Amino acid sequence: MFTGIVETIGEVISSTPTDGDVRLVVLATDYKDRQVSIGDSISLNGVCLTVVAQDSSKASFEFDVSIESINHTLIGDWRAGTKVNMEMALLPTTRLGGHLVSGHVDGLARLVELHEDARSWRMDFEAPDNLKKYIARKGSITINGTSLTVNSVDNKLFSINVIPHTFQVTTLGELQAKEQVHIEVDLLARYMERLLTADNSQQDTPLTMTSLTDNNFS
Repeated sequence: MFTGIVETIGEVISSTPTDGDVRLVVLATDYKDRQVSIGDSISLNGVCLTVVAQDSSKASFEFDVSIESINHTLIGDWRAGTKVNMEMALLPTTRLGGHLVSGHVDGLARLVELHEDARSWRMDFEAPDNLKKYIARKGSITINGTSLTVNSVDNKLFSINVIPHTFQVTTLGELQAKEQVHIEVDLLARYMERLLTADNSQQDTPLTMTSLTDNNFS
């Protein structure tokens, strides 16, 4: 589990195809003095990956990326020089400054527009059809591993505001219009839908105001 509070920006050193999947090497000098062990989980742009090797100086880390992750994320497009948001898995003593993030990417959204909004930046994204129902105004969403608050929702379009600090310490400031990003919707929304539809073994029932009322949610 993670919080969506990015700790550092790493840089991909290499992405090597290996028997159908990928071995990824990422430089993260800010983690040099951190206690990182083989087997630890680190979020890279919102994707939970396992450290399988590290160099002697502990400045770079290696990850095996499965074909499942490659097929559902943008990792297959990463090349040497790609910048990624990084966060180590939380501990029981970690201050939960963002929201609970699993590191399991739900899908890809597209940046439609970004413009200045006072000292912040307003960013409008288009979500895929299958995920738009999980995105709610003033709810939480994870974009490339960054915990953010949804400002508004209009069908598939949703907007967020990014303050100057977040622009500086994440890769969000480098995004361009039409670029795709990893998104993870709020865990509570997914589990609520599953709880409400678990008795229907043939087909999921849409999560609507009627279905919520029928299941004693008010």
